[in-house]
Amino acid sequence: MVARREKLDIIKDILESIRDKGGTIKPTHLLYKSNLSHDSMKRYVGDLIVKELVEELEEKRGKKYTITDKGLKFLSDYQQVKEFTNSFGF
Repeated sequence: MVARREKLDIIKDILESIRDKGGTIKPTHLLYKSNLSHDSMKRYVGDLIVKELVEELEEKRGKKYTITDKGLKFLSDYQQVKEFTNSFGF
């Protein structure tokens, strides 16, 4: 049985997807990369926008999501916490 991802892991996956695409991504690409349903992705991205980890940009050809400096800091801090907990076998 495949384990479900925790909320923080989903947030990390979304932010990494945006970062790995050069810092900006179209919603459709994010949907595929984050492996979420459309409704779940919208809910998570909405939370990330409110928390200022992601910005939504309106362009002529549609919208895009951009990772903020705060979002990049989250990824860095998340990685440090993961390494710390893994060093103790958690």
